[in-house]
Amino acid sequence: MKPLPEPLQACLGQRVDLIDTPALVVDLDAMDRNLQRMAEFARKHQIRWRPHAKLHKSAEIALLQQQAGASGVCVQKVSEAEALVAGGVLDVYISNQVIALPKLLRLARLAAQLAPRGGRMALAVDHAEGVQRLAEAMMVAGQGATVDVFIEIDVGQGRCGLPPGPAAVALAEDIARHPMLRFAGLQAYHGRAQHLRSAAERREAIAGAVRAAARTRAALEGAGHTVPLITGAGTGTMVHETASGVYGELQPGSFLFMDADYARNEREAAQPAFEHALFVKTQVISVQGGHAVCDAGHKSHAIDSGLPVVAFLPPERALRYANGGDEHGVLHPEGPEARLPALGRMLWLIPGHCDPTVNLYDHLIGVRGGLTRGVVERIIRVDARGAVG
Repeated sequence: MKPLPEPLQACLGQRVDLIDTPALVVDLDAMDRNLQRMAEFARKHQIRWRPHAKLHKSAEIALLQQQAGASGVCVQKVSEAEALVAGGVLDVYISNQVIALPKLLRLARLAAQLAPRGGRMALAVDHAEGVQRLAEAMMVAGQGATVDVFIEIDVGQGRCGLPPGPAAVALAEDIARHPMLRFAGLQAYHGRAQHLRSAAERREAIAGAVRAAARTRAALEGAGHTVPLITGAGTGTMVHETASGVYGELQPGSFLFMDADYARNEREAAQPAFEHALFVKTQVISVQGGHAVCDAGHKSHAIDSGLPVVAFLPPERALRYANGGDEHGVLHPEGPEARLPALGRMLWLIPGHCDPTVNLYDHLIGVRGGLTRGVVERIIRVDARGAVG
């Protein structure tokens, strides 16, 4: 493992105000509370949870989640799985389609590596060709290991997945023909529903997903197949999948950090009170006329779900972040009592979307004791940064 860069090493034990900018900072106290609330929710409702590690891409954080009771992690890419397994994570589910033979051979080698350590590798499929290619890769490189296979159904996302219902039966039969593959259940994730703004819209969308998953399970059971697990759900809808009695495992990821986009959702009464825990620290580098400029541009945060929000300001003194390009953010007074920030002032931004923002950084700076008077407690490596294959 490479040593930490000297500036990051020097941060350890230092006050939060000495962190150079721009930097991606985790409020460890808020993160721990989010983790505890998720674990308590799962225990209360007696449901498994397998958080999505594409959020943090960190083996260290994945292991913290498993220590809190998570059943393992989800990832989306073979390269993410490789990075987390190298960091000591032993239970990994690639909740996505993998078709290319070179990637499947890498997956098979991971399965063989995990088996003697009591680990587990799983993959989603939605086509007979995907099953055949996975079986061939396991024959070549799996060394007698077994891969758990989930049949993905489209419950409203409009992306990957078979149509719900009897189409899954033939695929389950394909899986059963290969001794190195084990049918593990159904992948039934409705991603678009996570960001429907009203609680009623999300409830209705997941009611449809639940019916689709139940119908598919009934078709499989009617054909003699046992369905061990139905897995899915995200931070925005997990209360509904939990209440359904159909889902046995949740896959939320963003709950750990939260972001500005999730904050726009109407909160469900049953939803744990997750807090913002991920921030971009930035500094005002120019004040000109009616605006100020900070040093956190689009290379510092993702904008696919909107621009970041300036945190910790009362509404009457709010500042609006505007597009300043790759390296700059433009700040405009928005509240009735707002004033331009002084040159050199440090500000905190809540990213619009956590996952791709984390992927822009090699390290997260973990602060304990709050973002006003706290100190840097740890530097967390983003092990799977750039792992997109």
